[in-house]
Amino acid sequence: MSEENHKPSSFQSPYSNKPILSFESHLKGLGEQPRALLLELRNFVKSLGDNVIEEVRPHRVVYAKSLTFRIFLDIQPKNDSLLISARSSRNEPAAILTVRTAEEVEHLKPQIKHAYQIIR
Repeated sequence: MSEENHKPSSFQSPYSNKPILSFESHLKGLGEQPRALLLELRNFVKSLGDNVIEEVRPHRVVYAKSLTFRIFLDIQPKNDSLLISARSSRNEPAAILTVRTAEEVEHLKPQIKHAYQIIR
């Protein structure tokens, strides 16, 4: 096959040959409610500060604080829910919750904000 006929299947990371995953890839296959919850959480987390970093991984989306990459939130999309792990310290176990409703997300937001504020 000539090089001019070869087209990359997706964008690739400058650090490896692996394709970069998009946030939207996690929206596919989700029901309407978990999709809305994931988008709501994403908007909320990004509003916490300019130093929030989002990293999309194959089975989850991770949020960290600044370039030191202190992870404070891990979201694993499931078909009908989101498995959420909030971490305030590297030395303490993460609080793991499953959310299915907007009310549960609203209840979780103060914990996420707290984790963001005190993670070091």
